[in-house]
Amino acid sequence: MRDVMVFAFAVSAACCLGIGFVLQQNAAQRAPMSDFLSLRLLLDLVRMPRWLAGIGMMVCGMVLGAIALGQGEVSLVEPLLATNLLFAMALSRWQTRQPLGRSGWGGLWLLAGGVAAFIVAGQPHGGATVTDPLRHWLIIGIVVGGALALAAASKRARMSVEAPMLAIAAGLLYGLQDALTRVSGKRLSEDGLTAFFLTWQPYGVLVLGLTALLFVQSAFETAPLRMSLPALTAAQPLAGIACGVGFLGDRLDTSPGALAWEAAGLVAIVIGIVLIGRHPAMPSGTAEVDRVRDLQPH
Repeated sequence: MRDVMVFAFAVSAACCLGIGFVLQQNAAQRAPMSDFLSLRLLLDLVRMPRWLAGIGMMVCGMVLGAIALGQGEVSLVEPLLATNLLFAMALSRWQTRQPLGRSGWGGLWLLAGGVAAFIVAGQPHGGATVTDPLRHWLIIGIVVGGALALAAASKRARMSVEAPMLAIAAGLLYGLQDALTRVSGKRLSEDGLTAFFLTWQPYGVLVLGLTALLFVQSAFETAPLRMSLPALTAAQPLAGIACGVGFLGDRLDTSPGALAWEAAGLVAIVIGIVLIGRHPAMPSGTAEVDRVRDLQPH
């Protein structure tokens, strides 16, 4: 019964996130390029009703995701959250009237089959939380450092790789945020409200969320959704699973056969995400806006 609830909340969260990302990108592509990687971008976007609707959907998705993380392991919830791209694809297909075609159906089945293969083969379950603080901070440092390095490098990168780099950076931070959300929820349920606010994890969740939001909106601003959302969707579950196994005590089946299926499932998820993200149904922005942005220096 618990796994059914986790599945329901995680898939509902993915639905809200996918729809929210499409609405956000619809608005962010119209923001001035001078706002790139600046908090002014968020101040400009907050005046756009479509962006606010997208943020509202994303917040709903995060709340539902937090409930799922409170009931299940990060290694179980993260692959389910990756299905947000299916819902983004559905909304984009409705907007563009594009048929799925061979690549669309292939990406859909690879993503869904990869999620199923990873969960069935890995059988994610809880274990003893790792108490070594060095291991905690090492993993957190690698994830945060990698995200900040990608964001810094994106400023000097070509426009064709700028958005994917920022999206990967945001995905890494969102994956870590999911892990800290689970820690925060556990602390709240076990130790009460006072202990919850006296720990650093809730504040870490807020800082990570705001930073990732800035990264992903900058990615949405500079390029079509098909260049950013696949990278974001692929990076988040990989970072979340790494954190879950690394310091939250999540356990996966490590027999040779299970490991092979888990690896195949993750590869299928990534390939499916790329195929769906590159499908013509995914919004590409207006040609006029794209041409103007290509001519603008950063």
